[in-house]
Amino acid sequence: MVCGGFACSKNALCALNVVYMLVGLLLIGVAAWGKGLGLVSSIHIIGGVIAVGVFLLLIAVAGLVGAVNHHQVLLFFYMIILGLVFIFQFGISCSCLAINRSKQTDVINASWWVMSNKTRDELERSFDCCGLFNLTTLYQQDYAFCTAILGVWLAMRFRNQKDPRANPSAFL
Repeated sequence: MVCGGFACSKNALCALNVVYMLVGLLLIGVAAWGKGLGLVSSIHIIGGVIAVGVFLLLIAVAGLVGAVNHHQVLLFFYMIILGLVFIFQFGISCSCLAINRSKQTDVINASWWVMSNKTRDELERSFDCCGLFNLTTLYQQDYAFCTAILGVWLAMRFRNQKDPRANPSAFL
């Protein structure tokens, strides 16, 4: 019996779909774990990762059932869906590789102004920065929501205050 025959192809397809099922379960588990620990606060990101995990799990189950039963119609639709997923992933990969640094800056700049103040505040706390590209002098409206420079402001204010217990004629 040669490899590439019916049994070998069936076993390879079953093994591949088991791996897809594990990856789908892993995506769902990591998303739930990240939400449970508070690592990711955006419900949209968590929902997207869980949706991708469930989609991959359903496709893997369909492929596994089609491979085990040698179901022609189920294998056809499985093949079409995997082909569409490949084209989608290939397109996303090419667009990610094609975008240069200035385009990345433009995309980030455009999305920054659409975000809510809560999302901006979460990003600033997460990345320990103030405002877009950490330039608070150019973006004064972000300055009000920024807490990363609070320590500097308090230290400067405290440093310039006079100690009430000190000698009144002493400098500061």
